[in-house]
Amino acid sequence: MRVVIVGQGYVGLPLAVRAARVGHHVVGFDVDDERIKRLAAGESYVDDVSSADLRELLDAGTFHPSADPRSCAGFDIAVIAVPTPLREGTPDLKYIEESARTLARYLRPGATVALESTTYPGTTTDLVAPLLEEGSGLIAGDDFFLGYSPERIDPGNREWTLETTPKVVSGINPASLERIDAFYRQIVAKTVPVADCKTAELAKLLENTFRHVNIALVNELAVFAHALGIDVWEAIDAASSKPFGYLRFVPGPGVGGHCLPIDPSYLSWRVQRTLGQSFRFVELANDINNHMPDYVVRRLVAALNTQRKAVNGSTILLLGLAYKKNSGDARESPARRVASLLLDMGADVRAADPHVVEDAQVDRRVVRVSLTAAQLAEADAVVLLADHDEFDLSLIAENAAYVLDTRRRLTGENVETL
Repeated sequence: MRVVIVGQGYVGLPLAVRAARVGHHVVGFDVDDERIKRLAAGESYVDDVSSADLRELLDAGTFHPSADPRSCAGFDIAVIAVPTPLREGTPDLKYIEESARTLARYLRPGATVALESTTYPGTTTDLVAPLLEEGSGLIAGDDFFLGYSPERIDPGNREWTLETTPKVVSGINPASLERIDAFYRQIVAKTVPVADCKTAELAKLLENTFRHVNIALVNELAVFAHALGIDVWEAIDAASSKPFGYLRFVPGPGVGGHCLPIDPSYLSWRVQRTLGQSFRFVELANDINNHMPDYVVRRLVAALNTQRKAVNGSTILLLGLAYKKNSGDARESPARRVASLLLDMGADVRAADPHVVEDAQVDRRVVRVSLTAAQLAEADAVVLLADHDEFDLSLIAENAAYVLDTRRRLTGENVETL
């Protein structure tokens, strides 16, 4: 089939590559000209897609990156996998809207459209369907098929990949579900059909809200345990020995990416907008997790004070700018907030991250360096924020004067754990 994947980011590009791998002719459409140029040159910017794999598909002619809307013409299946950011606490669905309008111009009877972007319940039926109908003159469910299948991409996860992770699928009617399910059964090992699109949309938000709330719980617990003189990590290890009724979550410097800082707020916004009630768990989790970078900085300030040093003028080396280990994704990364706070306090902030090569969202005042013994020795304090496998932990412990370890990977007299 001719497949169009709208959006070539962390979700869309792996999906496009996988669809081409299973035999479809795939157009990877994105409005970012620079991104398309890199793809056309066989250069991948996504951790889960190698440049070698990309070049192989380009040479085979099964994958065609394009910024020209006309390349969407003639599609059998189109998938919308575009960002859904928050703007001042309100969902911004303009990228979904623009994608739907583009696809509507080329929508034919019998074609199928699937939405993957994370959003609030009702988006597929109340927003996407009318836009497709208006632009095409066709009727959703009668003339073309429409459904929702939330993305479950976990960048850098080698065990649970796009192919091995079960995929929730839904349709606006039984015929649409059948088409959506048939497509994704070629892409992933297992599909999980649900009754309707709103259920699938809620399932995605439930997954991320569950993680967000539980991470907030252990983050706040870490703050209080430290103040009480208790090793929260040992307590978590002990609790994790229980074989039932407990799931292990660990504290960290904050949450990042798209899923946790943003997705639960979509649900909170929808509840407030539709029911006039606040989703208190989400709002509390937002407050706790959003302020963890501030807590990291407070701990660092206190540690420097014990050494009779001020943050102002101190050299601080941040290890990891990505929001999670072994990923180049710095979206909403807590490292950005930590760096900004330290810079505003007058620190000389340096950062090492082998995965985040360039990121416009990281303050330009941050000096990018390689992780070396010399850099570690020059720093008044080192903060481990993302525990990439490439980081030599022994090198850090042996050469740093002081380390604030937010991931509990290091030991030693010079190491303090979050």
